[in-house]
Amino acid sequence: MSAENRRFLLAARPVGLPKAGDWKFDTCARPEPGEGQLLVKVLHISLDPAMRGWMNDGKSYLPPVGLGEVMRAGAVGRVLASKNPAFAVGEHVVGMFGVQEYALSDGKGIAKVDPERAPLPTYLSALGMTGMTAYFGLLDVGQPKPGETVVVSGAAGAVGSLVGQIAKLKGCRVVGIAGGAEKCRYLTDELGFDAAIDYKAEDVRAALRRHCPRGIDVFFDNVGGDILDAALSQIAMRARIVICGAISQYNNTTPIKGPSNYLALLVNRARMEGMIVFDYAPRYGEAAVELAGWLAAGKLKSREDVVAGLETFPQTLLKLFKGENAGKLVLKVADS
Repeated sequence: MSAENRRFLLAARPVGLPKAGDWKFDTCARPEPGEGQLLVKVLHISLDPAMRGWMNDGKSYLPPVGLGEVMRAGAVGRVLASKNPAFAVGEHVVGMFGVQEYALSDGKGIAKVDPERAPLPTYLSALGMTGMTAYFGLLDVGQPKPGETVVVSGAAGAVGSLVGQIAKLKGCRVVGIAGGAEKCRYLTDELGFDAAIDYKAEDVRAALRRHCPRGIDVFFDNVGGDILDAALSQIAMRARIVICGAISQYNNTTPIKGPSNYLALLVNRARMEGMIVFDYAPRYGEAAVELAGWLAAGKLKSREDVVAGLETFPQTLLKLFKGENAGKLVLKVADS
């Protein structure tokens, strides 16, 4: 067994898209657990758009990753050694273990998972933070009602694809916005969306007017920028806009583009609210039970885009910002 730990450290604050020089690929001695700690062998790492924000040195919902620190990331792994009575060697756990092969934990903020019930990458997607974000963002913040029209941007992505499916389960009409004919076909043919808009090939505002003639009741936004503006132009009375992310703005070298159409909120007495999944941590259990039930019953589909090799991290992360991932992007570090 390797006594070394390979890891990616943040070497510089990115300007625009992260580049190779923003990372340091480092090798150090594999850590050993002290009293109350456990050592986790990282098997799969979650790659998420939020990671771009964590690299910036600014006030946010989490402190920024420090220069010289292991890059923050959610991951699933196996307990290799334990001096914590709550965790046994061989158990599988999920937590914020970072972009590295081995991680030490005191057991706080991590949870046990069962690879017999679902493949490990699923605990980073539909049964992980991605699923929790979709569940609470749509149901608690968006508050959809049967018969309402729900529009999702970034709809073929990890969160968006789950949001649309959950909205359908709740009796809503669902329209997804995605880039490319293949992604749009995936939404309608495989996930059951009522319609899909290809923002790369058609006028989004005109398409929203066509597909949402009575207006948008819930808009779940993962993109921001021009797409958010287009959606605001078509909102219904008392609409709810969920701000989950703004991937179109994360790598800007100019100021973030805010919504020029925001007066639509006033005219339609609508609400726009941001959501951060960590606020719902005490309720993760209830979401996990319902999400797992839908998955087991075949009512919810979870798709993971798994890329092998820890060393591929810098270029694999960029797939998120180029729209190249199909579903939840996961970096495979080891088999077991």
